Amino acid sequence: MRDRRQSALPIRYRASPNHGPRKGGRNPDLLVLHYTATASAQAAERWLCHEDAQASAHYLVDLGGAIVQMVGEDRRAWHAGQSHWAGETDINSCSIGIEIHNVGHETGYPEFPEPQMAAVEALCLDILSRHEIPPRRVLAHSDIAPMRKADPGEKFDWSRLHRAGIGHWVAPAPLRDGAVLQLGDEGDEVAALQSRLRHYGYGIETSGLFDARTRQTVVAFQRHFRPARVDGLADVSTRDTLERLIEALPEN
Repeated sequence: MRDRRQSALPIRYRASPNHGPRKGGRNPDLLVLHYTATASAQAAERWLCHEDAQASAHYLVDLGGAIVQMVGEDRRAWHAGQSHWAGETDINSCSIGIEIHNVGHETGYPEFPEPQMAAVEALCLDILSRHEIPPRRVLAHSDIAPMRKADPGEKFDWSRLHRAGIGHWVAPAPLRDGAVLQLGDEGDEVAALQSRLRHYGYGIETSGLFDARTRQTVVAFQRHFRPARVDGLADVSTRDTLERLIEALPEN
């Protein structure tokens, strides 16, 4: 395996055949967190290291916090699929992918245990020490592919990572009554919502129609940034949280 950088973490190495060169010689400036949606971490590792999978990730973290590296950080792992963030469509060429074992939403979706979260935190800090990855480019798989993916989902503790210096975050606005934008709505308020989501990085057009893609983008946003209620409704809390995230960006 290439690029075994001198990490102080106890990492086991198992090479996956599923990788290639980063297109255009890109250096990674984006970090994507996934869950495996498999029965076990061992099953995920076997699949990601099998040539038939045509998929891989740089790292995998099991429930006990053990880390395996399957692709060198200098290589283009195949973890993102069809995805988009801030104008990027070849996410694999500019990112590092971490798979976190969890059976997923379709099989009970348990909490992420403390040893696993501690290992993910340490691994992210380790990666960030080597690469210039801005906080707003530490993302969920669902952020970059909201129509296809839900991982790592609303139970993943993004606030913990932020307290450790990983990712962009503001305390979510509390749930409260107020105007709601929802599927089928049209007009300037919908267009403004889409524009703000797009400004933050989500792959969404400013059409003024609250369509299925807008709903799923709101769902993805809620899973990451307002996890108390994930329903695809752009309520006051969701929109307030989005506004404060944008206000907290370095350029603002």
